[in-house]
This record gives sequence, structure tokens and C-alpha cells, in this order.
Amino acid sequence: MTHRVDVVIVGGGQAGLAVGWYLRRRTDLSFAVLDDQDAPGGAWRHAWPSLRLFSPASYSSLPGRLMPATGAQNPDAAHVIDYLTDYETRYDLPVHRPVHVGAVHRDGESFRLQTTAGEWSARAVVSATGTWSQPFRPAVPGQRAFRGPQVHSAHYGGPAPYAGKRVVVVGGANSGAQIAAELAEVAQLTWCLKGEPHWLPDDVDGRELFRVATERSRALAAGQPDPGGVAALGNIVVVPPVRRARDAGLLHPEPMFDRFTPSGIAWADGRRREIDAVVWCTGFRPALRHLRPLHVREPGGTIRTGGTAAVRAPGLHLVGYGDWTGPGSATLIGVGPTARATVADLARTLAPDAGRSRGTARRGG
Repeated sequence: MTHRVDVVIVGGGQAGLAVGWYLRRRTDLSFAVLDDQDAPGGAWRHAWPSLRLFSPASYSSLPGRLMPATGAQNPDAAHVIDYLTDYETRYDLPVHRPVHVGAVHRDGESFRLQTTAGEWSARAVVSATGTWSQPFRPAVPGQRAFRGPQVHSAHYGGPAPYAGKRVVVVGGANSGAQIAAELAEVAQLTWCLKGEPHWLPDDVDGRELFRVATERSRALAAGQPDPGGVAALGNIVVVPPVRRARDAGLLHPEPMFDRFTPSGIAWADGRRREIDAVVWCTGFRPALRHLRPLHVREPGGTIRTGGTAAVRAPGLHLVGYGDWTGPGSATLIGVGPTARATVADLARTLAPDAGRSRGTARRGG
């Protein structure tokens, strides 16, 4: 049996839920959210336990529902998971899980989705799969010869396995700084990055970052000179654990090493260091494999968009992958405006036949 709806949202994390909220509140379009996780929470379910948001709870909310306050200045991953779980239930969003979308095909004027729960047909698709499932690890000479364990931040579970060991953390952005700060208290830390760490002022958090990103987007859209974006401020938010480690003198950034040895790392100047393990904090790539049949990827791997609409595939939208799909759209506070604009576009293009598939998007697995 083929399930038919007006809109399928692929991904049930924060971006997918925000789009679902606007579809429920602002349109009569039938829709379903297909999520390949076993429970609510999206990528936050896989974050290391001590990960902190960049902003207070009151500035980390999805549309329609403020995140409840917490005792900590910056909420942790568990608090976010609880919030997203409540959000999904409170608004009775039609999330189906676990459902993995293997491929999205064009089927005439509609889309056909091949999933682990059978085929789905939709007049529009919103891809909101994020980046967590596509961790990026750069190639370094000798990497395969190194005998110690290597883990990406996507799979880092906390400091306990590294206690008393010699650990290299690679990466100079927020995940690198937070994990380095945590490991510095229990391990012999080497923190390697390209260039110097770019600390934001201590009083700057996610609120200011979102404001700057939004102002830049508006200026460029109006044809005004580029005022500079978030990168001009820095790329490390000094959350309390990072501030404590930095002020205690526990964080000593070093240049990126040039190669691995079987038992450690080496620099071009001849320095060597024996190490036991590596934690890669080197970012992610968009999880877009399900869109391969549509042939929308550009030579550089991106998808050209107008707003969130894919230029080469009418009816396909991409939400929550970063600034190329809306300023701050990969954040809790930033995805709301992008989701609202996406749903306004869907309502405008699909409204004449809205609801013709209503009744097929019941919540469930």
C-alpha cells in the first residue's frame, strides 16, 4: 500500500518538528514526518552527556512553545531531548518512527519515497535530516597505521574511557573546545587546530550569533554591502565549562600535526608525541543520500536553493542544514523563521488542492 499525503518531512529532529508545527497551525495540508530514530530528540539523542547549548533555555525554543527553564545557565542535551519529546506530543505531530527513507524519486508531478515502512507519495518533500549522520574526518598521512582508537565527536560518549590517557582532540570550533575542556580535567590533553582559537567575547552567546547571521542575510538579500557574519566574531562560544578550563590554564592549543605514527603524532618540524587516542571534532556534512535519485547535487556537493526550495527539483525544500538553508537554521532558535517561510511557500504552491490526501498521516510507527 502506498501512503499518500500532501507533504512528507524527512527527519523528526528540531527542523522537522518546526516545519510540522507551521503546517499544522497555518495550513490544511496533510503531512507526515518520517524519522529514522527509535525515539524523539533527533541528533540530540547522540550528543555527549555534557554538551551545552550556546544560549539560555528561553532563547533556545521552537515556534509555539518556550523551552522550560533549567537550573543551569546553558541547558544540556538531556534537557533538549525532554523538550523535543514534549513538543512532539503536545502538538500531536504525525511522526512515524523508526522509518528510514532510502530514496526520493520524482514521480510525475509528485514524489515517490522508498522507505522501510513501504512507499509514500507526496506532492512536496521537506528534507530535514541534518548532518549528524555524516561526520567528517580529514585524511591525515599515516592515519591507518596509528594503533590507538579514533572517535568522531558524533560518537564521543564522555571522558571516562580517557581518564589517565594521552588524548589528542582535533578541531577548534565549539565541539573541539567543549570536549577539550572536559578531557583536560582527566587526561593528558593535546589540543590541535589550524591557527589560533577564535574565542567569542565571554558575554556573547547564541542570541547574538543569530542576530548577526540574520542581519547579514537581510543585507545581502537587499543588495547591500556584506556586513560580515558570525565568523567575523569568532567560532567558540565560551560556555561556562570552557571558560573554567580556559581560565584555569588547562587549554593550550597547538598547531595541527602533519602525520600519524603507529604510536602517536608528528609535526613537520620534527616534533613527535606519543598518544593513546584521538577525538575528531572536525564537523559534519549534510545527510542527503536519500536525494541522489533526483540529481540535484552541484559539483561541489551542495544543492542550489532559492530560500529553502531546491532550484532543480520543484517541490523539494531543505531545512536546517546551516546558513545556506536560512540564517541560523541549524539551531533551535534559528530554525523557526526558516520553517515558517518554507510552509508559506508550500501553502502558496499546494493550496489549491490542499487536503486531498488528508487522513493518511496518522501518528505512529
